[in-house]
Amino acid sequence: MEAPVAVVLAAGKGTRMQSELPKVLLPVGGRPMIEYVLDALQAAGIGQVLVVVGHRAELVRARLADRQGVRFVDQTEQLGTGHAVAVCRPSLESVRGPVVVVAGDSPLLQPESLARLLAEQQQTGAACVLGTLHKPDPRGLGRVVRDAEGNFQAIVEERDATPEERLLTEVNMSTYVFDCQPLLGALDLLRSNNRQREFYLTDCPGILRGQGYLVRALAVLRACESLSVNTPDELAAVEAELGKLSG
Repeated sequence: MEAPVAVVLAAGKGTRMQSELPKVLLPVGGRPMIEYVLDALQAAGIGQVLVVVGHRAELVRARLADRQGVRFVDQTEQLGTGHAVAVCRPSLESVRGPVVVVAGDSPLLQPESLARLLAEQQQTGAACVLGTLHKPDPRGLGRVVRDAEGNFQAIVEERDATPEERLLTEVNMSTYVFDCQPLLGALDLLRSNNRQREFYLTDCPGILRGQGYLVRALAVLRACESLSVNTPDELAAVEAELGKLSG
């Protein structure tokens, strides 16, 4: 297997955090939350990382300037997660192996989870393996839709979900391993015909499945990995959980 590359989505402003900092630089346990994400990637054996920056990009660049294997890609317009990965195309066109895509505001990402997803992609040759979990209260998260045999069908964002789909408890946590070249093809087919008028990375697994590629959804993420940071209360919950894990 060619050495995996990672893309970390870190361009967001984090409006609800009441801070001028880019969200990924907000401190958790005394460190910017993106540092934990980069540590998890490194521990999972991923040495090359593309960090997609946007809001106050200069601060993120400065904070991570000493990290080995990290390069930065500018997302000058905030047109969604699919667009954020698409701006990395010049750096990904030569990649003939796996690309891990994760969110920079998920400081409780676990190296073991990444390793399991990478192993699954290597063993099956899947075009996409996404990490999921079952959450008793899935509000606000994209739902994983499966067919009658339990095979992955699609990810549906909550705002676009039907009432039946909103009852599903298996959720997408924006933790993916893609085969790079099929991913680039799927990005070309993204459309912004949704309520947010954005290009969703979450549409790529469904596109790949429709093209006949194997797409796997594995409910291997730990409960702590369902904690991301969008509000001050969520930041407090992440800090509390981090204290438990490190204690």
